[in-house]
Amino acid sequence: MTDRQHLLVHGGTFAAVGDGGDISGVRGGSSPDGLFVRDARHLSRWQLTVDGAVPEALTPVAEGDTARCVLVPRGGRTEPPAYTLFREQAVADGAFVESLRVTSNRPAPTTIRIAVTADADFTDQFELRSDYRTYAKTGVVRQRQVLDDGVEFSYRRGEWRSRTTVTSDPAPEAVEETGTGARRLVWTLDLEPHASAELALRVAAQPHGTSRPPDVPSSPAAAAEQLLSLEDEFAEGVPFPTGWPELSAACARGLSDLAVLQVPATGLDGEELMVPAAGVPWFLTLLGRDALLTSLFTLPYRPQLAAATLPALAATQATETGAGAVAQPGKIVHEVRHGELAHFGQVPYGRYYGSVDATPLFLVLLGAYTEQTGDTALARRLEPHARAAIGWMLDHGGLTSRGYLVYRADGGGLANQNWKDSPGAICCADGSRPTGPVMAAGAQGYAYDALRRTAHLSRTVWDDEVYAALLEQAAGDLRDRFQRDFWMPEHSFPALALDGEGRHVDALASDAGHLLWSGLLDKEYGELVGRRLLEPDFFSGWGVRTLASGQPAYHPLSYHRGSVWPHDNALITLGLARYGLHDEARTVAHALVDAATAAGHRLPEVLAGYGRTTHPEPVPYPHACIRESRSAAAPLALLTAVGGA
Repeated sequence: MTDRQHLLVHGGTFAAVGDGGDISGVRGGSSPDGLFVRDARHLSRWQLTVDGAVPEALTPVAEGDTARCVLVPRGGRTEPPAYTLFREQAVADGAFVESLRVTSNRPAPTTIRIAVTADADFTDQFELRSDYRTYAKTGVVRQRQVLDDGVEFSYRRGEWRSRTTVTSDPAPEAVEETGTGARRLVWTLDLEPHASAELALRVAAQPHGTSRPPDVPSSPAAAAEQLLSLEDEFAEGVPFPTGWPELSAACARGLSDLAVLQVPATGLDGEELMVPAAGVPWFLTLLGRDALLTSLFTLPYRPQLAAATLPALAATQATETGAGAVAQPGKIVHEVRHGELAHFGQVPYGRYYGSVDATPLFLVLLGAYTEQTGDTALARRLEPHARAAIGWMLDHGGLTSRGYLVYRADGGGLANQNWKDSPGAICCADGSRPTGPVMAAGAQGYAYDALRRTAHLSRTVWDDEVYAALLEQAAGDLRDRFQRDFWMPEHSFPALALDGEGRHVDALASDAGHLLWSGLLDKEYGELVGRRLLEPDFFSGWGVRTLASGQPAYHPLSYHRGSVWPHDNALITLGLARYGLHDEARTVAHALVDAATAAGHRLPEVLAGYGRTTHPEPVPYPHACIRESRSAAAPLALLTAVGGA
């Protein structure tokens, strides 16, 4: 696409439209365009023409839950527009609605021909990634059926069924073939002088696995009202800081985003749950690590996210070994996908377990939730799952055999299986990558916290003193080992990881701040690390960089080797506060809030690592998720760490 994209989101549905409200159907690029439900594109074209020409945007679509724009025919200063189009669009769960009002600017009667070209290719999101991989699809049947008030597109591949229905009021006078598979809906409007006419268009997506069509709102205004009610209800009662209006605004914006980023999941007994999705456009689904961290950040304010996330992840916990999905008994899922390619096993992400840290974070959240709420019923219900997770950490995870949680690159999935999961993210200072098994520093901190919190549950909820003592001993041993093996005396800083031979992966990285959050480091070491993270090579002025500048591996526009991640900084801020470094915590918190303020109070998934002294506005990372649950929850973590200071 040549114009910008604007995202409309509601639960498991999102639409990406251009400045004029169109969907072009372009493949590839940094962001897909279309209407997406459950990982499939249910609208791949949605293009408006008037009298055979594409109008231009007089007022392009602006940021918001509703896409509004004003369009006119292309012309010059001596040729005033013959008409003006007011276009409004919104999404609901499984639906897309548009209101189109055409106003004549002529003093005489006029006739205008409106056409909307629509198509649904049902492409899986993984086919739209910029890696341009192709996937064989045999036996595919596509159909288009003209309806009295529109057209229905359907897709079949074996047992896989999907459909998209486009209707309008008034009904189109014709539905034309285009020669491409798309269909053109056509209206001829006879307008009196300066009169207006309106079209109401509705799109209903019925992805595979759904038993009934969605409830389509009557208009974009009705869809926007649904969203506003959802957002208001979700934010109600949260104590925003009155003395720091910018943080208050960031918290409010984050809660609004979290309200619409919840997707359906199933609990242990088949109960329906709503859990935080990772983010749009690429990850509008349950990702274990992301949902757990989001739930931890929001726990003091919205514990219902944790109460839904924990049983949803317990329901998908691995019970047997599966090589393709990197599954092992007791392991918590990394990613759940509902698309066609996952269904047919062409990508491993239907239930994919390539994460070394989701399992300990599951235990951390369970312990924190019980402590925060006093609700012991969930800890009792999930006791078998918590014990299985501990079993995975000690056995398959590597704590007993290697002394640390270990992962190995997955050839069919993720090379790195900690939060920095891009291929080159775990590296030495010179940029070289470790080979063989990897023991990432941050995951060891999570494991330590998980052991301690689960020991507390065992003693206070499960009444198992022997098990509690065993876990406490394991936690103490891990802490002693870590400070011996990971600490780099020449840098007064921990290594990013150890390789399979126990050698330091010596890049200076922000993961050290996660060790403060988990409490793994002794006070002396923790204070050294906390102060080091605020030195100029780490701290950009907008936050702490993932990798300190000055190292050969550093790049300000690398996904994990020099960028600034809000959720990473939220963990660092919580860790700084835990170690009593309150001035440093406030410095990081103010930097993040300033970055949010510069972007309409919303924190993106990731920012470029350029310094504030040379770049007085935060520089966007080009492929970031615009709405991301961990970033949306980060201001609440800052509120917990520093209050309204």
